[in-house]
Amino acid sequence: MPVDERAPVVTPPPGAPLYQVRGVGKSFGDRAILESIDLDIKRAEFLCWIGESGTGKSLLAKILLGLVPPDRGTIHFDGTDVTQFREREWLEIRRRVGVLLQSSGLFDSVNVFENVAYGLKEQRVLTLDEMKQRVAESLAQVGLPGIEAMMPGELSGGMRKRVALARAIAMRPEVLFYDGPTEGLDPINVARVNRLLLRLRDQLGITTIVITHQMETAFGAADRVLLVADGRIALEGTPRELWGSKVPELQPFLRIARDVIDAPRAG
Repeated sequence: MPVDERAPVVTPPPGAPLYQVRGVGKSFGDRAILESIDLDIKRAEFLCWIGESGTGKSLLAKILLGLVPPDRGTIHFDGTDVTQFREREWLEIRRRVGVLLQSSGLFDSVNVFENVAYGLKEQRVLTLDEMKQRVAESLAQVGLPGIEAMMPGELSGGMRKRVALARAIAMRPEVLFYDGPTEGLDPINVARVNRLLLRLRDQLGITTIVITHQMETAFGAADRVLLVADGRIALEGTPRELWGSKVPELQPFLRIARDVIDAPRAG
């Protein structure tokens, strides 16, 4: 029998980061997209990743989801080294992690109930009555109670995003990755979704990771902001800590932030 050389599962100490990333890099051909990423992600924090397009933000998320293997470095999730995990092993991790993409990804041919219940049916753990209750609870948590019979075509863009969010939280994830959750929304709906993400984090204790170009989210809602530039983490800190930063790569984002919000959240 071959020897399993992965690190054994250990119980992390209280307060240990949920994710610990050390020296992670990824190249495609001769082009290095991520150089050497060192990152801790705390439990139940609201973390925003910002950066110009093509800097590797979404790629880093895919690596942390086990969708793309890193070329180098290590990744620990909840105290376990998952760097060399195979797809079957990653499936167990992904049961604890939800993803909400920029496009809502709803199935237009079925109603809201079937959309929200999709992952629950795949798991085959809940009875039909329990599933109905979970769907109803999840829709209520995103402010859309009683719309189970509606079709996606009847929903506004903001409602579609919230239904997709209900589908994600119905799985009761410990972590939620959001890729552009407020892109394309008007300012009122941006503020509404930001408040919703914060409320879900507070109510459910979900570790919230948002990849965004929306400075209202990064500087108005996040606990911590991480700037990805040139394949590395150029800067990280609370919104207040970054507000006065002189780091050149951050300045375009600060100019936008100052146009849309008066001051960052305290940090």
